[in-house]
Amino acid sequence: MTVMTRKTAAMVPASPTGPTLQQRYHALLEGPDPAGVAWLNEQLSRAQRIPDDLPVNPAQLEAWSADHAAQVAGAYALYLEQRREGAPRRYFANRAQAIWFLQQVAPTKAVDGAWLYSALRHWGDPRYHGLIRTYIEELGSGDPRCNHVLIYQRLMTRLGCLDPLQLDDQRYLQGTVQLALGRFGEDFLPEVIGYNLGYEQPPLHLLITTYELAELGIDGQYFQLHVTIDNAASGHAQLAIQALRQLCPADSQGEFYQRVRLGYRLNDLGVDTPSLISSFDLEAELIQALEHKRNFGQFMHSDRCRLQGRTVNQWLAEPGAMPGFLDALQAQGWIRRGEDPAQSRWWKLVEGPSAPMYGVFTAYEKQLWHDWIAAGWQSRIKRVLPGSWDVPLQSDEQPAKATQADIETLIEHMSGNRHAAPEGLLATRAYLRATGLIQEEPR
Repeated sequence: MTVMTRKTAAMVPASPTGPTLQQRYHALLEGPDPAGVAWLNEQLSRAQRIPDDLPVNPAQLEAWSADHAAQVAGAYALYLEQRREGAPRRYFANRAQAIWFLQQVAPTKAVDGAWLYSALRHWGDPRYHGLIRTYIEELGSGDPRCNHVLIYQRLMTRLGCLDPLQLDDQRYLQGTVQLALGRFGEDFLPEVIGYNLGYEQPPLHLLITTYELAELGIDGQYFQLHVTIDNAASGHAQLAIQALRQLCPADSQGEFYQRVRLGYRLNDLGVDTPSLISSFDLEAELIQALEHKRNFGQFMHSDRCRLQGRTVNQWLAEPGAMPGFLDALQAQGWIRRGEDPAQSRWWKLVEGPSAPMYGVFTAYEKQLWHDWIAAGWQSRIKRVLPGSWDVPLQSDEQPAKATQADIETLIEHMSGNRHAAPEGLLATRAYLRATGLIQEEPR
């Protein structure tokens, strides 16, 4: 069976003029960007050049979704069989590559669900309740243990990735699309529904990522959560089809569905997940990290230590010298590649609270060093269990009957990634009470 992923790696560039994607991303986090509508229309124009796999007749969507789920399940079963027979990990050759990937997709994960934000204002219309439920579940219903953005933030904190990498501007493309759809959803409802329909179909890469992160001792709760919550039987994938059925106007079904298909194609702008993962270059990342550190460390070393006849300060003073510096560390015997990093003198200088260079490198940078030195050598990795980050819910007093103005204030606190802040979590729970949309537990 052909391995299937939802993304098709459509390499459509961002606009060459105007603000960068990162600047537009942050502007949309703050509120409606006046130029955001024009930018979103520009992305939709680009999406017109991308094919899609949706059925011509929307009546066939349930069968299409079920077939997609079956293909993914079959491809994943084949992957597991190959792994049992000794095949290596398909995505992550080492832990550094996995952590690099998690940082590359962080701008998108930081606004998880944002494309559905505009639906919140339609809480009085039952046709929108499926979309609202999907968004609320992305927000964990205001529970800090279940809010998707918070789960991802806690993961990055545990991995020591507090300072974001300097990312390629394209890494902000999908997050910016999601924010724009959420901010201007009133005018782009079919496109929002289409984007949601595509995003909520569980892809193969999600299953493989979850499996391989666990092998590398990285808590995959965020990804495992999406495996279960997006299921095509009763999860977000099914709700996406229901929303299309309920909100498609009877007098213009054809035009509405064509706009849905265009929104669906927005998912394929940029680089698909497998291609992004495969672009990782361990040595290039290490050299880039050293080049960044070079400016801060070139005057911090004594001249007693020499590598290949040059002091460390001399190595660090020369731009572009870091590849030679790595060669010198090996030639001098400070690094023994292909062996347990603990056997290398260099590793003992950087790892551990009593190491002479303790704190010089971040957790991610040390992982780069570790995996570059190991060069295929594998130590036994114990699985890292999720940290104890659970925060108990506060018991809030039942408020008086909320006015529309009150609800608008709550909704604003649930925008972008504000819902992951304490005020946003409180606002989410208050919104559910005020609108009567809170789900009752079985009893």
